[in-house]
Amino acid sequence: MNSDKFGKKIRGVNLGGWLLLEKWMTPSLFKGLQATDETRWCLELGKEEATKQLKKHWESFITEEDFKWLSQVGINAVRIPVAFWLFGPPYPDHKIYEGKEPFVEGGDKYLDRAFEWAKKYGIYIVLDLHAAPGCQNGFDNGGMQGVIDWHTKEEYIQFSLEFLEKLAKRYGQHPNLIGIETLNEPHGYKIPNPLDILKSYNREAYKRIRKHCDKHEVAVIFHDAFLPHTNYRGDFQEPEYTNVIYDTHCYQVFGEHYKNWDIYGHIQEAAINRKNQVDKIITELNLWVCVGEWSLGFPPPIDPNRPVVDPNIFSIWNQQGPNGYVRQDMDEFQKNVAYRAYGAAQLASFERCLSWFFWSYKIEETETEARASWSFRDCVERGWLPDKYN
Repeated sequence: MNSDKFGKKIRGVNLGGWLLLEKWMTPSLFKGLQATDETRWCLELGKEEATKQLKKHWESFITEEDFKWLSQVGINAVRIPVAFWLFGPPYPDHKIYEGKEPFVEGGDKYLDRAFEWAKKYGIYIVLDLHAAPGCQNGFDNGGMQGVIDWHTKEEYIQFSLEFLEKLAKRYGQHPNLIGIETLNEPHGYKIPNPLDILKSYNREAYKRIRKHCDKHEVAVIFHDAFLPHTNYRGDFQEPEYTNVIYDTHCYQVFGEHYKNWDIYGHIQEAAINRKNQVDKIITELNLWVCVGEWSLGFPPPIDPNRPVVDPNIFSIWNQQGPNGYVRQDMDEFQKNVAYRAYGAAQLASFERCLSWFFWSYKIEETETEARASWSFRDCVERGWLPDKYN
C-alpha cells in the first residue's frame, strides 16, 4: 500500500444492523412478527408499514453523534454492511418474494449521509456487500435465513458484480472510502465447488471496482469463505493485483468446543492461537490481512454435573482448591477481569494485522453482559475495552 491513507493502523467497528437488519441486533423491530430476516420482515409488514418503520430506524439507529463519539475515542474506520437492494429495483427475483418487490427504497441516502459524517470526523469507510441476491450463506445477515441460492443462478452473480460496480462508481472518488468488500461470509462449505465460483467472482469484482477506484486509494477485500487460508496461496499477487486484502472473521462463539472452555481457554485461544494464525496467513499468502469481525461474545457454558442456572453467565472461573480445580460461577469483579483480559488478548493478536473491525458498534437491549459483549460502545463504557485507540 503506497498511499499515506494506509500509513497508520486501521482500527474500526462495524455499523451492523443499520442498513441491513438482523433480528438479534434490533429485536424491537421484529417484536410480534414471524420474520427471521429483512426479506421476510418486509414481506410480513407490507411495503407501506415497512417503509415507515425502516426510515425511522435509519434516522435514529446511527447518527452524526455516533461518528463524533467514535472519532473522540480514536476509532478511525467503519465497515458498513449493505444489501443488494440498496439502490432499489430492479433486482433479481426469488420465489420467497412471491412476485413482489419487497424491499424499502432510500437506504442509499443514509449511506451518503454516512460519508458526509465520515469526512467531517476523519473516519474511513469500508463498504461491504453483506447480502447478495439469492443469499450466499443461509444466515439472517445474508438477507434470507436458511436459503443459499446465490451460486445457483448466473443472474445472481452478475447482479452482485454490477452492484459492486455501482458502489465503486458512486463512492470511488470519495476521500474517505478505504475499501470495498466483494461478498461477506460466502459459505464455502455449503456452496459446491466454492473455490472455482468464488475465485472467479472475486477476480471479476476486482476488475469492476478498479474501473472506478484508484488501486492505491481503495482496497479490494475478499472474505475467506470459512475455508483454510491455504486455499488462497498465490492469489491476488502483484503486479497484476494491487491493494487486495484477505478478510477473516474471528469469533469464539460458534462451535461446540467453545462451550466447554473456561475463561483461560478463551484467553489462550485469543492471545496465542489467533496470533499464530494471523502471522501464518500474512506470511504464507503475502497479502494484507483484516479481521473484519470479532467481539467479546462467549457461548453459554456447559456443565454436565449441574444445570445452567443463568444462561447469561458466559463462562466458568476455575478456582484452585485442595483437591484440584473447582468450577465456580464468576462474581462481578471476576466477570470484569475476564472481559478485559479477553478483549486485550484479541487486540494483541489482531493488531498484527493491517486492520480490525469489532462487531458491532451497537445493538439493542444491552442490560445483560451477554448482549453488551457484542456492543463496542457498551464494552468501552463498561471498561472491558480501551477508551482510546490513537
